Amino acid sequence: MITDAIAHGYHNAEVRFHWVLAMLSARTYHDLSVEEVQRLRHASGLVRVYSEDEWKDALRVTFDLLAVLGTASGATGPVLKQLQDLPSRQHDAILRHLDLMLTGGLKDDLWADTLERAGAERFGNDRVGRVWAYFEPSPIGARAVLPRLNTDAAAAARAALPLRLVLFVVSSAVLGALAWIAHPAQAVVESLVAVVAGRVAARYGVQWWGRGSRPDHTAGAGAPQPHDPAPPEDGFTKRVHNKFDHYFSVRTPHGFTPEAWLAHTAEVRTGLAAEIADLYRESRISVDRVTWLIRYLAEENRNRHNNGTLFDRHRQDRTPAKTKILTVAALVVLGAVALSAFGTAVSGAAQPRPLWAFLALLGATWSGHAAAHLWLEFRRERHRVAREAREYQEELAARQKAHQRWKAFLDEARPSEREMETWLTCDKTSFVDEALRHHRLTWRNLITHTILVAPAPSYRRARVRGGPWRYSHYVIRLFLFTRDGIREISSEFKFADSTRRNEQRSNYRFDALSSVQVTENADIGYDLELVLTNGPARKIRVKDADAHQLAPDESAREISEISLSAAGFTHTFRLLEGIAADGKDWIERHNPDDLTPFQVFG
Repeated sequence: MITDAIAHGYHNAEVRFHWVLAMLSARTYHDLSVEEVQRLRHASGLVRVYSEDEWKDALRVTFDLLAVLGTASGATGPVLKQLQDLPSRQHDAILRHLDLMLTGGLKDDLWADTLERAGAERFGNDRVGRVWAYFEPSPIGARAVLPRLNTDAAAAARAALPLRLVLFVVSSAVLGALAWIAHPAQAVVESLVAVVAGRVAARYGVQWWGRGSRPDHTAGAGAPQPHDPAPPEDGFTKRVHNKFDHYFSVRTPHGFTPEAWLAHTAEVRTGLAAEIADLYRESRISVDRVTWLIRYLAEENRNRHNNGTLFDRHRQDRTPAKTKILTVAALVVLGAVALSAFGTAVSGAAQPRPLWAFLALLGATWSGHAAAHLWLEFRRERHRVAREAREYQEELAARQKAHQRWKAFLDEARPSEREMETWLTCDKTSFVDEALRHHRLTWRNLITHTILVAPAPSYRRARVRGGPWRYSHYVIRLFLFTRDGIREISSEFKFADSTRRNEQRSNYRFDALSSVQVTENADIGYDLELVLTNGPARKIRVKDADAHQLAPDESAREISEISLSAAGFTHTFRLLEGIAADGKDWIERHNPDDLTPFQVFG
């Protein structure tokens, strides 16, 4: 990529410096092809044409270091002084990327400084407190249960209401007409009182019955009852239930033990778990992506308990006593007026007027009750839809705020790629130093070395777009190549605090390594298999499969190569393969003491 940028005219000392580091990073001088050496020689001749700045100085020092490879330790003093005088950014980049290139006495001279810098940066920038955030998955967006639409019962009530209203109006008109015929003045008064009482009953009745929720007999249908068989659960649903149990047990109100709080909230917790499982049951959605919402709901229910509203299905005000009194009084007055009108209509009247009055009263009573019931049913349903829509918006807004808070917290705490790579490099440096001291070796005693990092069991992993996989638990494996053979040291370590365990050491001769094989499986990953003449084959898991976790526009092959390169696999495999093929003759061709400056830049 850098070569392509240079070819398109983006060319200066800084670009060329990074090009040289990219050419030499994680490689030894024996890994360079003849063409690559020629390109490096050509690049070294371009240094003089660049403008004087810190990047030109860094580029010059890089080529000077390559030029003194294989020379006596005393001859490296001037170039090491120049390296020391570089700004830290360029100085650290050279040491990090030329780690395998700089060996022997030159490496010995630089080692103390490398160790000092690794010790200072190893736990810098609050590594212990922030590494967890790198492996935290991106939280999925907030969702809430959508309000139910109008039910069939409400639609039926709305359809049947006009007929009842027409019958009520006709019956009331007939009764009123009969009363007016008998006593016009009294009928007018009764009509006025009936209108006023009816209006009062309608107004306050709606506030009492028209907004009240009917008993929801399906509310607890999804919660398993005691002694009932547990409903079948898929893996995602089971993990959601387990997460709810965990967070409810660690977020308890004052005065509750975790066990008591879990028992107290069993029904609430089961309903919420069913809701979340239904909202987020998607293909390949990990429960870790909704953990933030489960934690928020556990905290919200603790707060609702403290507020006394834990078991309120719908938070609403109670109907005032005044409303109830006025409604009942208006209905009583309306009934009395109806009876009075009936009495007026039949008083002193001849047949068949009493019969018509009775039928009118009966029709008005039945149709009025039916119309009121249907109207209240319709109003209740409309109020429910409006209430649930309002509650949905409020709940969704609260969850969105919780999502934004958690995402902002993660973004602030999550380490950058540079920090993760710096910490891992420091761990490698510390591990190599301990191995050298354990075996009482110096860099002058080494022909070369290589480090292979691989995922350890029970890890979490994450990556940035286009970057390599990083793991919460590693197995770091160091191969030290000396004239006497290969020393291999491996250890598991927890990346958050760099604690190590299960360290193993083994030594074997060059001719004891009979073959090296690589097994690639798209569904499993990469395995490196070492076959020794005096022991069983050893299989080393280098990288797990990852194609299903890539973005649609990412290349599985490209990301795999990036991850393998970052793990040190390419260099390690090349070295072990060469040793398995050549045996002890490999030493003669890879002895750094036989390298002259002319071999690199003659």
